[in-house]
Amino acid sequence: MLGGVGKSGRKFLFAGRGMSVRTGRYLGEATLVGAATGLAVVVFKWMIDFAHRLHGMLAAKSEFTWTSPARWAMFALPALGALAGHILIKRFSKLEHARGTDSAIRAYHQRDGYITGTVIPVKPVASVLTVGAGGSAGYEGPVTLLGAACGSVIARSMKLSLRARRILMAAGLSAGIAALFQAPLAGAIFGFEIFYSSSDIEDEAVLPCFIASAASYTIYAVVLGGGAWESIFTLDSRFAFSNGLRLVPYSFLAVVVAFGVRFYISFFRATEKTFAEMRMAEWMKVVCGGLVTGAIGFFFPDILGEGYSIVRAVFLMEDGGTLSGMASLTAAGLFAVFALKVVATSFTVGSGGSGGLFAPALVCGGALGAATGILCHHLLPGVFDVHPAAFALVGMAGFMASALRIPLTAIVMVAEMSGNHGLLLPAMWVCGISFWLNSGWSLYRSQVHSQESSPVHRGTRGRSV
Repeated sequence: MLGGVGKSGRKFLFAGRGMSVRTGRYLGEATLVGAATGLAVVVFKWMIDFAHRLHGMLAAKSEFTWTSPARWAMFALPALGALAGHILIKRFSKLEHARGTDSAIRAYHQRDGYITGTVIPVKPVASVLTVGAGGSAGYEGPVTLLGAACGSVIARSMKLSLRARRILMAAGLSAGIAALFQAPLAGAIFGFEIFYSSSDIEDEAVLPCFIASAASYTIYAVVLGGGAWESIFTLDSRFAFSNGLRLVPYSFLAVVVAFGVRFYISFFRATEKTFAEMRMAEWMKVVCGGLVTGAIGFFFPDILGEGYSIVRAVFLMEDGGTLSGMASLTAAGLFAVFALKVVATSFTVGSGGSGGLFAPALVCGGALGAATGILCHHLLPGVFDVHPAAFALVGMAGFMASALRIPLTAIVMVAEMSGNHGLLLPAMWVCGISFWLNSGWSLYRSQVHSQESSPVHRGTRGRSV
């Protein structure tokens, strides 16, 4: 006996001490992964800003006339950008499809965290070409794959175990999100929550994800300075939750969001399947998808790219406002924005274009939330005293939680991205309901249901029990 502890107790204590040593080593390596990812995201952000400036200059010159050369250029750009990104990935990246977050999840479960290093320079450039040219997609897919590749490459260069490689891959994935979205806590949670469609998390990656996210975001903000320390969006704090009766319309919002997510996933899957069954070269599919997106953007320019201008508009909206002078900020107009964003994103990414589904999900949730808020405001004036901007923020959280199966990340991320923590309670409510209503639905095919379903943990969970 040792201080009242028998042989089995001493074995447990020594095992715990060994685990703490391994955890400490991973934390040091997670810092390295976070630093490398932060620097890579800085370069990525410079490319994004440059592409946005060029696209903004063209958009400023594009009048809504059939004879405007700049307008027709915007029609063709999404197809040209998607084609250039597609060629770049096919030529230089060995990762199958290079589908951003989905590829990172697949690498975790099926490839022992192996991601080729060529992804680090290739995927960001391909995505900037696609999204910067007007493709309806986000940059989070590329940045998660970028961060995951940094973790995988560093683990291999240090000749670490397969387990360590997977952990550092997850840490890099979280570091990428933390920096680009300026949301370190949400990024950390994303890194250990994204792999499963249920409420399971990757518990052994929790601490490394926190460390990598903190290091990545700090380096990103120090280098870029200024607004990098602030939230991406701004929502007035007066919209804080202060009336328990408002949970009634928020419950209605949860149902609307759940059905909106199903429409998004169903349309995206159908579009993806249609393009997969087409008997034509892959580059032609990408061009066709880009042309459809360009046709939508010809009439509704705010649909192009990430679509964050839509979110900013609904956060600042007043009744009767407009979006680029075309889509009115009414309930009907915002429902139309939601539908058009779904269609444009499905054709951009479903045809093979390089981009993520995360940012479009935020925009779709914001549009649905604002539209639902307007309806509740007009149907029940003065009863619940709801504001469409508050519904937009909570709708973003609910849509993300339900479509991507990341409820914890969604709740924290919308608070960090908007700088408003006064709507955490309704966000929790809507995320919980919408997540439960859409059990079995996910935008990411590579997610597995739980740890028992993952090849990584097959056989180990039973031994632990």
